[in-house]
Amino acid sequence: MPEYVNWLRHASPYINAHRDCTFVVMLPGDGVEHPNFGNIVHDLVLLHSLGVRLVLVHGSRPQIEARLAARGLTPHYHHGMRITDAATLECVIDAVGQLRIAIEARLSMDMASSPMQGSRLRVASGNLVTARPIGVLEGVDYHHTGEVRRVDRKGINRLLDERSIVLLSPLGYSPTGEIFNLACEDVATRAAIDLGADKLLLFGADLGLIDANGHLVRELRPQQVPAHLQRLGSNYQAELLDAAAEACRGGVARSHIVSYAEDGALLTELFTRDGGGTLVAQEQFEVVREAAIEDVGGLLDLISPLEEQGILVRRSREVLEREIEQFSVVEREGMIIACAALYQIADSDAGELACLAVNPEYRHGGRGDELLERIETRARAQGLKTLFVLTTRTAHWFRERGFEPSSVERLPSARASLYNYQRNSKIFEKTL
Repeated sequence: MPEYVNWLRHASPYINAHRDCTFVVMLPGDGVEHPNFGNIVHDLVLLHSLGVRLVLVHGSRPQIEARLAARGLTPHYHHGMRITDAATLECVIDAVGQLRIAIEARLSMDMASSPMQGSRLRVASGNLVTARPIGVLEGVDYHHTGEVRRVDRKGINRLLDERSIVLLSPLGYSPTGEIFNLACEDVATRAAIDLGADKLLLFGADLGLIDANGHLVRELRPQQVPAHLQRLGSNYQAELLDAAAEACRGGVARSHIVSYAEDGALLTELFTRDGGGTLVAQEQFEVVREAAIEDVGGLLDLISPLEEQGILVRRSREVLEREIEQFSVVEREGMIIACAALYQIADSDAGELACLAVNPEYRHGGRGDELLERIETRARAQGLKTLFVLTTRTAHWFRERGFEPSSVERLPSARASLYNYQRNSKIFEKTL
């Protein structure tokens, strides 16, 4: 029970922040076929119940492939895009139509024996996407393969205002009545951009973007994406990453890549500080900055446990408020996760680095080094020549970063007179 209460308390700011926001969610055909699809449906209904405006875009590639195989037809691609001739289009319409009905049916269930039992919601779909043909590229005729020309923004917003979940299929229609096969990633990206969505959520087989060492990349700027695309080459992870970056460049604040195979991946990404997938965003997820008076509460939460352990000297709220301009902080999603302070020592060209603290959950991400660099930069800007630090527990950390052992006698007199011999702190100094 305490874990549940703790999770709910930490999730509550996100519940409040997401209410009345518009999320475009893209689920490929592989995700619809996966055993975890039922859990994804439950999570989407939960989001809807929390006031999120949902646009769900589904794919249909494996379902189309199955129908082509059943009819003895060979699929044809060029540059990764399906060539949709008349016979293939029949398979596309069949697959997409059946999938749309199946998804609507799942979203219409009473959710018996689930946390969302008794939920009743409306699913709306229709001719909300206008498309145009790709035409002939490099001498290859794509026939009925198209690209999104326009998304009916007013129509979708009207449906969202009526508390409907809007379901978009990978089919588009032309003003002349033609039907075009579209990539679901194209539909989702354009819908997110045209609607001015707050988030684009892209489901894939992996947890998110996996780097060359097999590790999850948790956060990227759009300008960092091309390097990853070059490494990935032509695969589905690259398609998702490209779609996420395009949406951000088009004005969507945040794009997320999560796993359709991982139960609860969507909720973990949306309602925890660190998420569980890959975030692509224009703004920094985590920033190093100078502290402001509004940060005092967050600083107290961070340093109080260390003060109780005797690692840091105690500072009251009044002292922090008075000395707040001395502090630099690392802020992550509105939470202060690390801090450090620089005090200029009177009548000298030396300063003291004090109150360096990092939240235990974030101690292996180089944040201490970021703050040390910030403090040294500030010290040089103030014309300081030497930086002192007094510590009882982290001598080795400072030694590894260029600090040399020092003594009380080396401290400027204004600081030496305040030295606490009971604490018996070790003294180190570094020439700037």
